[in-house]
Amino acid sequence: MRNKRRDGERIRGLDGFHLILPYVMPKRTEAEVSLTEQFDVTELVRYMDRRNKEEGTNLKIFHAICTAVARTIYHRPKLNIFISGRTFYQRNDITLSFVVKQQFKDDGGESLMFMKVEPDMNLDSVSKLILGDVKKVRREKANDLDKLMDIVGNMPRFVLEGFFGTLRVLEYHGIMPKALTAGDPNYSTVLLANLGSIGADACYHHLNNYGTCSIMITIGTLHKENKIMPDGSTDVRDVINCAFTIDERIADGFYFAKSLRIAKYVLEHPEAMEESISEPVPVELD
Repeated sequence: MRNKRRDGERIRGLDGFHLILPYVMPKRTEAEVSLTEQFDVTELVRYMDRRNKEEGTNLKIFHAICTAVARTIYHRPKLNIFISGRTFYQRNDITLSFVVKQQFKDDGGESLMFMKVEPDMNLDSVSKLILGDVKKVRREKANDLDKLMDIVGNMPRFVLEGFFGTLRVLEYHGIMPKALTAGDPNYSTVLLANLGSIGADACYHHLNNYGTCSIMITIGTLHKENKIMPDGSTDVRDVINCAFTIDERIADGFYFAKSLRIAKYVLEHPEAMEESISEPVPVELD
């Protein structure tokens, strides 16, 4: 067994319970935990509207959620663990992936996006990175991964069976070629689906056994709800639902639930979006 992969460092010193988990539940889809969280983004919407109007930025709710997720993972490193070859690894980078609809039509093509978030990035830099990548994909109609999938997908069935069988062996031993994993959402920290962009609410989405992605997030539509405020009054607030699916072998529900406090704070205090994701967040986690 290799001690180090290109994309992660092997975790040692685990207790017996965690060491046997990948044998009891060898597949990621056998170890899913899912929950839905609602975030109050009233202040965030006002913040982005003001900046977009006064500064000419193009900030979007999706950009803010990506920033909050990246900051949460930075400060809660267990969320950036993955299991491969029955072995736990700490991922080297924070990487987010999502699907870009080239046209909002039933037959509109889709491209898979993959982005690395650096510790010094904030909402503005994340937004610019996403907008730049999306614009490029829609202009070129595809990226390198799409082109590779077009080639592989047209192979005969028996060739595909052998091809993916070989990939499973390479992945088990941590020696998948970079050319086959670079830019693949299945090898990202988190795969996000912005269902709100097509008018749908957040829903459960399964994990994939292929690759190393341990977290799936679906994002619903921005909508208004009557909320009871701390002083007992009622107010109409902008809210958004997000559904999370996580491989419980990497972190239990207790760890994950506490981690959401970071995302909740960042989304409800938009000025915090101006800080880098490495900046500590003033929430109680103990």
